[in-house]
Amino acid sequence: MLPRSGDVLHVTRAASVQFLRPIRFRVIRVLDWPTYDGWLWLDGYELNAAGDAVSRRSIFVQSAGLEQLQAAPAPRPHTAARPYNVRAGARRPVARTPVRVG
Repeated sequence: MLPRSGDVLHVTRAASVQFLRPIRFRVIRVLDWPTYDGWLWLDGYELNAAGDAVSRRSIFVQSAGLEQLQAAPAPRPHTAARPYNVRAGARRPVARTPVRVG
C-alpha cells in the first residue's frame, strides 16, 4: 500500500521495529529519498486519541506493515473562478483604441 497525502495510518511494529507502541499518523507526503525495496519515508503528524496532531515526524517504515484507518478525502473538482472585480451580470468595459496625437 502506497499512502497518499491526507491518509491516516495505524503504524505498528509490523511496519518497523521502532514502533513497539503503535501510533496513528496523518501523512503529509511520501518522501522520495532512496530506500530499500518495500521501505519508504513518510512525512506527517503523529495523532493523539482525539485525532489532533501532537508532533511532526518523518518515519521510515515498510509499506506492507501499514494499516489505513482513514483514506484521504477525494479531491474536489476545480471550478473556473471569476476575477475578483467582475460581478455576476456586470457589463464588461468597452475596448478603446489608442488616441493619435499630432
